[in-house]
Amino acid sequence: PVTAGSIVVPYGHVIGNEKWRGSEVAQRLQGKVRLIFEDGLGLVDFHLSNRTCILLISEADLVAGDEFKRRLVRFRNASSLRGIVIVEKTQISDQYYLGVQKLVVLELGMVLLPVANQGEASQLIVQLVSFCIILKYGMYRKVREQSRDRGANPFLRKQRAQLAEAAVLQTVQQIPGVGKTKALLLLQQFGSLHRLCNVSINELEEVVGQTVAQQIYTF
Repeated sequence: PVTAGSIVVPYGHVIGNEKWRGSEVAQRLQGKVRLIFEDGLGLVDFHLSNRTCILLISEADLVAGDEFKRRLVRFRNASSLRGIVIVEKTQISDQYYLGVQKLVVLELGMVLLPVANQGEASQLIVQLVSFCIILKYGMYRKVREQSRDRGANPFLRKQRAQLAEAAVLQTVQQIPGVGKTKALLLLQQFGSLHRLCNVSINELEEVVGQTVAQQIYTF
């Protein structure tokens, strides 16, 4: 079984399955994150943190048959990790996508992120690594704040809050099609990353319009 914490991922690193060595996605990750290859990762393609991993379904996997489906089911049944599924949705593999979406999202309850190619997959992995780092920083900061005396310097509390807000704003700007202005609008409207991740596409359209709303919803 793949358990959370069984793989220790150093800060700012990605641990990749040996089978991806020399691939386009691995080459594009080099220089953007610290990529380490290991044997024995089994069902997992890339570990982003001790608890979060990527299962990458390539165009070739989709066309070849149902083996990738069995891998996803085995992962969900045997894993305590947060698994994010990235799938190559191309002109060739598009006909299979709805079936994958139904399996991953509706039946397995996992996150599904479509990309056009392995170059896009690498960009998405870099963004997800940054997101994991910011989340980890936010949790660490929260624990430290809770451990301090409530009578601590209010100026310092305000300063830390400003730093956290800046980190959240930077995270929202990583979404394709979202710049600083739209990021501010989204945070003013929805208040938090958690809320933003769970709003409907109609709610997003009211804030940023149809095109950007679709990009955010897909991301």
